[in-house]
Amino acid sequence: MDYSSYWHETAPRFAGACPDKVSGRFDVAVIGGGFTGLNAARQLAKAGVKVALLEAAHVGAGGSGRNGGHLNNGVAHGYAEAKTALGAEAAHRLYKAYDASIRMIEAITQEEGIDCDFRWSGKLKLASKPGHVDGLKANYELIHREVDPETRWLERADLAGEVGSEAFHGAVLYPKSAMMHMGRYGTGLAEAARRHGAVIWEGAPVTAREKGVTGWAVTTPKGTLTADRVILATGAYTPRTFDYFRRRILSVGSFIVATRPLSAEEAAQAMPGNRTCVTSMNVGNYFRLSPDNRLIFGGRARFSAVSDQRSDAKSGKILRASMAAIFPDLARVEIDHCWGGLVGMTKDRFPRAGRADGMIYGMGYSGHGAQMSTLIGSALADIAMGRDDTNPLSGLDWPPIPFNTGKPWFLPVVGAYFRLKDMMS
Repeated sequence: MDYSSYWHETAPRFAGACPDKVSGRFDVAVIGGGFTGLNAARQLAKAGVKVALLEAAHVGAGGSGRNGGHLNNGVAHGYAEAKTALGAEAAHRLYKAYDASIRMIEAITQEEGIDCDFRWSGKLKLASKPGHVDGLKANYELIHREVDPETRWLERADLAGEVGSEAFHGAVLYPKSAMMHMGRYGTGLAEAARRHGAVIWEGAPVTAREKGVTGWAVTTPKGTLTADRVILATGAYTPRTFDYFRRRILSVGSFIVATRPLSAEEAAQAMPGNRTCVTSMNVGNYFRLSPDNRLIFGGRARFSAVSDQRSDAKSGKILRASMAAIFPDLARVEIDHCWGGLVGMTKDRFPRAGRADGMIYGMGYSGHGAQMSTLIGSALADIAMGRDDTNPLSGLDWPPIPFNTGKPWFLPVVGAYFRLKDMMS
């Protein structure tokens, strides 16, 4: 078994990183080489802005290259819950922003010639228990009536042509969801940004920033550059240098396994609808087929803030058991890849973007970053160029999480609480 991300291992690595030491003066410095930072850098460079991007490891090393491969529209919450928390107008704007971001991803892949298997697949939100059906159907009816009339309700009998499992009791179909190869998209974004003129340094974690007379001095082990404006796009991997943001983010592990390539018959039996799928449990699962017919199956598995080989292996065993419970015919199939990554969660699970602590920032996607981050990267680039009207998250208050120092010691307690809720639902 390979304890590495399937997306990393099956995509070409970015070969255009600057080999020189970090130096120079720039209009904008972008910190973080995931989809948010890469698209911000791409858009800025296209507009003729002198931009540098600093990535601590390699392009796509964090959440952008460690997720489940879904581009799912719709908010993370029940839509009624989002309306209560944000107000009807803001909830509607946020829902539509996910739609717009996925369309933007498709447009970028076409414009920049990025071969990443982008496909409009649709998403199924699956009712894992009979007791979940009424709540899921009520959320569907509200969404269908107010914000997304293309959604459909599927009864249990309708699922035979969608998912080869007897585990589910109904589902909401979101046709405007998609999927792609995350590693190839990340590399393609980096190549596009560089082609348009961005300078990208890998292996350059930011260790300090200081406001000077001529702008911000941004320091890495490879050297220091100066920039008039700084964009922070580090999400769950935000370093201690940026304590303001770490106190507002919980870095929570999410874990994934990928099977060996399934035969055409196995794939058709397990996933006849070939969509992205998410279950309705609080500690639930998500799954899809890869371009080479592997079942990519993920979930929280364990409430941990650590993702390393030992932690990922423990979670992989839990995920394999969950996969076998849903797909008994795949219980003995070989697992080729097992990996984990960190998800940047906000207290209310709504993302944030704007200006704070002297910087422009976008993060806190709370498990929905693959689909939203491209649009937010574009909005951050607009802010850096003096335009404030494209940010769908403007105006959201963002207080720190009580008792959070950036090390979420309380995660096991949170996990126990949500598992109890699942048992009682």
